[in-house]
Amino acid sequence: MKLTKLFTFYGLSLFCAVTGMSQAIAQDSYPNKAISFIVPYAAGGGADSRSRQMAQKMSVILKQPIIVDNKPGAGGNIGTEFIARAAPDGYTIGMGNFAPMAVNKTLFSNLRYDPEGDITPIMLIEKGPLVLVVNPNSPYKNLQEIIAAAKAKPGALTFSSGGIGGSHQLSAEIFKQSAGIDMIHVPYRSGAAGLTDLMAGNVTMMFDQMYSAMPSIKADKLRPIAITSKKRSPLLPNVPSFTELGFPKVEVLNWQGLIAPKGTPKAIIDKLNAAGNEVLKDPQLRELMLAQANEIGGGTPADFADLIRAESIKWGAVVRIAKIKPE
Repeated sequence: MKLTKLFTFYGLSLFCAVTGMSQAIAQDSYPNKAISFIVPYAAGGGADSRSRQMAQKMSVILKQPIIVDNKPGAGGNIGTEFIARAAPDGYTIGMGNFAPMAVNKTLFSNLRYDPEGDITPIMLIEKGPLVLVVNPNSPYKNLQEIIAAAKAKPGALTFSSGGIGGSHQLSAEIFKQSAGIDMIHVPYRSGAAGLTDLMAGNVTMMFDQMYSAMPSIKADKLRPIAITSKKRSPLLPNVPSFTELGFPKVEVLNWQGLIAPKGTPKAIIDKLNAAGNEVLKDPQLRELMLAQANEIGGGTPADFADLIRAESIKWGAVVRIAKIKPE
């Protein structure tokens, strides 16, 4: 009996040692085939463009093809769930964005993945502020005038967005909550559509990403009112921040970063993190990000995990207070 137990013990130990050695060898040789890079949004948008830039440059460092695969739908949930359900072997990674990683857990009652329980953060890529803009023919020249008008006629002012639960709407909701005002949300199928209707004079205002709004601001088709970063942007030095105007809670940075399925070995996550950080040193990419008013990311997986956790708490509270429901 004792001999049997002894054999079982040593047999199990040998199996664990061999298995661990096999995993170490597999991780050490990673990657030895193409990697899939999942984008939870449609081709042509900001997330897609940055994903393709990151994938192309990381593939050079890792010496394997990285194939971008767009899986849009349900506010980013479809693609993010695909990443969460993939084999945790390092051959499926993707873009983790603001809404599916920090908002949708509270917004959707039937979310089929847990951003913290099913996904491993790899690295933050970038954060970018939004800018509150109005039509150039609008009577509102500054934030104080908007607040005064909203308080004088609750529900009379409107704001457009690219859909329910995204950074466009949530920026307006946290502004409403901070200023104690009431405005009506007008969601569109995309941010571009919401911006177009704003320029046509059909809505009062919109919080839009800086990179998206800047061309129209430069062409005098939009009037900037305030930005959602703590400090003024070098691209709009004459436009105050909400923090500067007395609304520090209206700090909104639309962010995205690299993610992988939960259970992906640490050695692989570290290798992907190192490759991603190396890419962010690229002068051309840095210049492009800064030209879009974005803050360049980088750092450790733990840094990105901390950001996701803090943002989930912040935006979960905003969604609950505003009683936002998906379409």
